[in-house]
Amino acid sequence: MTKDAERAKRILMTGSNGYLGSVMAPWLTKAGYEVVGLDAAYFADCTLGPDNGQPATVHRDLRELRPSDVEGFDTVIHLAALSNDPIGNLNDQWTAAINHDGTVRLAQYAKKAGVRRFVFSSSCIMYGLSSVAEATEETPLAPQTQYARSKVTAEAALSELASDDFSPVYCRNGTVYGLSPRMRFDTVLNNLMGMAVTTGRVRVFSDGTPWRPVVHVQDVARYFQAVIEAPRDVVHNEAFNMGADTLNFQIRTLAEIVTETVPGCELQMVPQAGADNRTYRAGFTKFKRTFPDFDFLWSPREGARELYGAFKAVGLTHADFKDKRFTRLAWLQHLLASGRVDGDLRWTERAAA
Repeated sequence: MTKDAERAKRILMTGSNGYLGSVMAPWLTKAGYEVVGLDAAYFADCTLGPDNGQPATVHRDLRELRPSDVEGFDTVIHLAALSNDPIGNLNDQWTAAINHDGTVRLAQYAKKAGVRRFVFSSSCIMYGLSSVAEATEETPLAPQTQYARSKVTAEAALSELASDDFSPVYCRNGTVYGLSPRMRFDTVLNNLMGMAVTTGRVRVFSDGTPWRPVVHVQDVARYFQAVIEAPRDVVHNEAFNMGADTLNFQIRTLAEIVTETVPGCELQMVPQAGADNRTYRAGFTKFKRTFPDFDFLWSPREGARELYGAFKAVGLTHADFKDKRFTRLAWLQHLLASGRVDGDLRWTERAAA
């Protein structure tokens, strides 16, 4: 095998220890890639069930990245970020420094090191309160939160770095659900299923009409593989809404799927002032046109059945469901309160000890 061929099989994956990464890294390893992880390890203790074989990992904060960390790779998959709106609202500076500045630094080092493809995990949340029938890649971006703004600005900065030798791609994920070793209950379907299994009811606090494009975590791993294997000319410096038109669902429909999956479960619609009413349908024509042979293997109904079986198998309790380990904001607040990270969200000497 030539040196170039060896490089092409080596992937640096940031956020490899997170909700997406702990599924995607083993998937790509089984597909024949050599995956090396880079992760700040904030969520190393947030495990529900066994890991599926995690890659060798450098424990590094993106703010402390070194040029040597990205040498010898053909591809970077960049998943690492402070990963949702509540965290972004907790401290704008953390989100800007990690999600934007960290992304730009990583890309600059990667470009200098000869990395040819940089796959950025972005988000459909960038469309905000979209009033269009379907938000496509051409829809004006209207980010409503610091997390969403960080994705917008990072995409723009990466685009400026694009060149003949450095090819960024922007994967705008929908709302991800499904089983992961580093489980999260702060995404909609996972939350509804955890509630249903541990309480026997599903409570929806909006009127149920908001739309979400949803996608299973295993399908996310599969389409990232498709992106890294695609010809350069079809993905270079392109943004893609990642999903299928059949995977746009209203919150109420997702709740109904959950109640039908969990025996004896009751659906309670209890609209409250201040509930999350963000709504957007994403259009996926561009992705389907570019990847015509890609099929999404999971639907919310199949994902709900998977989660139901897994939660019953591990004996998930309501205490587990509410445990701070599985809600990203609550866990970071715990790390702060316990002194394991400092006011700048960096590991302390106490944590190291």
